[in-house]
Amino acid sequence: MSKKTRIIIFVSIGLLILIMALFPTIKKKVKADDNVSPRETGMSGGRQPLVVTATILQPQTLNDMFRMKGIMLPDEEVDLTFETSGKITKIYFQEGTFVKKGDLLAKVNDAPLQAELKKLEAQLPLAQDRVYRQQILLEKDAVSQETYQSVLTELETLKADIELTKARIAQTELRAPFDGAIGLRLVSEGAYASPTVVIAKLTKISPLKIEFSVNENMVNEIKPGTNLAFTVDNDLATYHATVYAIESRLDVQTLTFFARALFQNPGGKIKPGQSANVIIQLDQKNDAIVIPSISMIREMGRQLVYIYKNGKAKEVEIKTGLSTASSVQVTDGLSFGDTLLTTGVMQLTDGALVKIGEFVPNKTE
Repeated sequence: MSKKTRIIIFVSIGLLILIMALFPTIKKKVKADDNVSPRETGMSGGRQPLVVTATILQPQTLNDMFRMKGIMLPDEEVDLTFETSGKITKIYFQEGTFVKKGDLLAKVNDAPLQAELKKLEAQLPLAQDRVYRQQILLEKDAVSQETYQSVLTELETLKADIELTKARIAQTELRAPFDGAIGLRLVSEGAYASPTVVIAKLTKISPLKIEFSVNENMVNEIKPGTNLAFTVDNDLATYHATVYAIESRLDVQTLTFFARALFQNPGGKIKPGQSANVIIQLDQKNDAIVIPSISMIREMGRQLVYIYKNGKAKEVEIKTGLSTASSVQVTDGLSFGDTLLTTGVMQLTDGALVKIGEFVPNKTE
């Protein structure tokens, strides 16, 4: 064995003996450090106070809001078709325009019916004159009642034929059943139309209906006359509507029911088919104690918060009421004017030293 090797062995043995001598002291120190929990970092005994943010509790107004998705529906919508068959001779509307109720939109060939009408109307004066003459003779007992009744029946039959022909002519005209926006044309002039051929779609876009589903917990909250607010995508404005109808029963599959609200839609700005973010205010609490949700801890079935008292955190058990996405109403345990600690609550224990680094406003949504 070389001299260099012996030196290395002796040094190694010496280091090992030194480590063994110091091991009990190191182990005790590490164990003591491990026993310090994060929530004790704010305790007294030489440790620095935990820097937190806080808010002073003030009276708030808390709104209990129900939110759901809805769909915008047209007030009325129909596929336009003719009541009769025939060749389309004229289309009067322009695609995408607004039409009034009763406007003539298209027409099929009615030449044979017009000729039939002219023929019947030409017979009308003669039939009326015949009835007039027979009536004079009847008054003089020159003809029987049966003869007079026969010519009168012929006149009434002729009038009925004229009305029937006019009705058939009316069936060759396609007219708007209500005010609305007409869609894209699906046929051309010269095409053969029948009651199954759709000419275009007519949509009434003012007012609009908002359809949304409501769960069974809200069955007694949503009723005709309930006001709601809604927004649509790519639009910063908030609109308002009123519920006018609800389903008579819950859907057995989903345990929800549909409700509809009416929106006047001035100017037709919102289009049918758009989705709507519906918001209904169910309740409002005035002068409520409201805290941020992040300041509350749930522990062993209890709800805890920390308030600031003489440089220390004081643990308080609370009871809660209404809640929103970011706020909770406190019904018991806190008072107006309390200084609520809003951050660092997971590191706090009752009596921990704290230092308020910043006060934040106590505002609800």
